[in-house]
Amino acid sequence: MKKPYFGRLLTAMVTPFNADGSINYEAGADFADWLLANGSDGLVVEGSTGEAATMDMDEKIKFMQNIVARVNGRAKIVAGAGTNCTASTIDLVKKMEACGVDGVLVVGPYYNKPTQEGYYQHFAAVAKATKLPIIVYNVPGRTGGNIAPETVARLAADFSNIVAIKEAAGNVAQTAELYRVLPENFSIYSGDDGLILPFLSVGACGLISVLANVNGNILQQLMQAYSEGRVKDAADLNKVMVPLAKAMFIESNPIPIKAAVTKVTGIEAGAPRLPLTPISAAAEAKLDAALKAAGMIK
Repeated sequence: MKKPYFGRLLTAMVTPFNADGSINYEAGADFADWLLANGSDGLVVEGSTGEAATMDMDEKIKFMQNIVARVNGRAKIVAGAGTNCTASTIDLVKKMEACGVDGVLVVGPYYNKPTQEGYYQHFAAVAKATKLPIIVYNVPGRTGGNIAPETVARLAADFSNIVAIKEAAGNVAQTAELYRVLPENFSIYSGDDGLILPFLSVGACGLISVLANVNGNILQQLMQAYSEGRVKDAADLNKVMVPLAKAMFIESNPIPIKAAVTKVTGIEAGAPRLPLTPISAAAEAKLDAALKAAGMIK
């Protein structure tokens, strides 16, 4: 495995909320500390798992400044900075740059459903507007469109600060094609915990993870085993990890993972903001069963 640009395991961290729905900034900083002590090489802050879609700009800036100050250079911080408007994305990227982040995660514009040329022009405009390294985020299940490997390759060739992709199309063949067409120094991150092992086998070099909010160590162990050629050990770890990863998606992300963070870490993550709702009793029972089976709660 080659060395990933931002580290092997980036956690798409949740944003803790108080009981009244306001952001708990102190808990957020404490949680960043916990993540770095429990397997995370770096943090993706204010992505979809962090509920950026329901945070206003003042909250985004204050929360990011808070995390950057607490981490204080100990790990890379990547800001979720994508919107479905190119001008708004550029504005957000510049604000995140001013907060002192190390890079930005920019999702393919959602709802608009651009052509491949539209995707190219969107990311090109963002790349021209910042010096920060950019991770392209391809997640067709949330955006309604797929960024083709040839478009990513074109962006990588034309812009030196487009350095990685978070590939969450759930398609091993597409990941293999990305590896074929992209430069050797371009980092392919899996965007799906449950697919990290097959993605590694076709060229991915790291993971941007939801599960790492509560168990980064198993993911690190799995990737380490694979990188050392201990494929059976990696497969055995995968057998334990996949049910956990699935449990984090029994309802829409981040509903289950926020509940899991509170149960596992002791840091109160709070309920998600509307339109997401707190975890249902039936889903919570399944989540608890998965966490107990893995020995993460009693």
